[in-house]
Amino acid sequence: MPDIVPNPFGGLDLLSSPVILLDKSFAIRYMNSAAENLLAISSRAAVGCRLESVVECPLAFQEALDNTLTLGWSYTGQSIKLERSDGVVLHLNCTVSPTDTLEARLLVELWPIDQQLKATREERLLEQQLASRELIRNLAHEIKNPLGGIRGAAQLLEHELNNPGLREYTQVIIKEADRLQELMKRLLSPHRPMQPGPVNIHEILERVRSLLSAEFPQTLTVIRDYDTSLPELVGDREQLIQAVLNIARNAAQAIKGQSDSVPATGQITLRTRVDRQVTLAKRRYRLALELQVIDNGPGIPDDVRERMFFPLVSGRQGGSGLGLTLAQSFVQQHQGTVECESRPGYTCFTIRMPLIAG
Repeated sequence: MPDIVPNPFGGLDLLSSPVILLDKSFAIRYMNSAAENLLAISSRAAVGCRLESVVECPLAFQEALDNTLTLGWSYTGQSIKLERSDGVVLHLNCTVSPTDTLEARLLVELWPIDQQLKATREERLLEQQLASRELIRNLAHEIKNPLGGIRGAAQLLEHELNNPGLREYTQVIIKEADRLQELMKRLLSPHRPMQPGPVNIHEILERVRSLLSAEFPQTLTVIRDYDTSLPELVGDREQLIQAVLNIARNAAQAIKGQSDSVPATGQITLRTRVDRQVTLAKRRYRLALELQVIDNGPGIPDDVRERMFFPLVSGRQGGSGLGLTLAQSFVQQHQGTVECESRPGYTCFTIRMPLIAG
């Protein structure tokens, strides 16, 4: 039998963190399995290639490699962005250490921090949104009572006026007071107590689909992509209908209002899947519902995307800026999260909620 030559770096394959060995010209001499998964390239294809040809490195990281090689100093970097050949941007912490193993001169250890950044971002946004909602709620309470007085005074004044032309002005006051009263009611509505019970998510989506089809019969096609094996979840049926409807209606209105250069018939896909081992609001769940509302509309402008869940922020002419705020509030009351990915021709809102036996 031929002799089996052991891999001198085989022990590194036992590590869960990605490890790369580079020679003095920064060519890859070895990658463990975790590094292959992270960089989406096989070790056979990467060995012998310079690191920058496999993954795009920032200038500061390249300088750190130079310094470690020439001076023998170890380097530790945080929140480094490396871009793979397929365009995916990796957020990493890393350590570069000098070594002298066969032809290798540098040992690069990488630790993905995408989940950590995501959790930090969710926590920061939640704090900002809670503060904004509390401010809006207090303002709504302060405005609601005077509005009732203004409307009542306008009605009394209208009865005293004999000139029809002047009554037209009192009608303007009454109608605007009613409009503002409705706005205040919507601002305060997320704070009503939940009424939880067994809920079939697909019955909710069918209700949303029928409402959309009735409201946008000519401009919209709604596609169903359901995982029918999903169990029932415990939730407030009306809140969940309103949350999904607000997101889907925003998509339908964006499709309807886009320019003539884009196809007139829009498409919204309602998609459900099960997600496993998910962290939501700092808690780990074995099973979670993943509900996606996907549309082929114009996308969400960059200047609106970071603020779109804040109250009174809208990217649409005439929009109230409350639809997504209410949707997120209802989902958060179910210990869930709402995320959005958007580019021209593709927008996907992803709702994740825990599936807990009721």
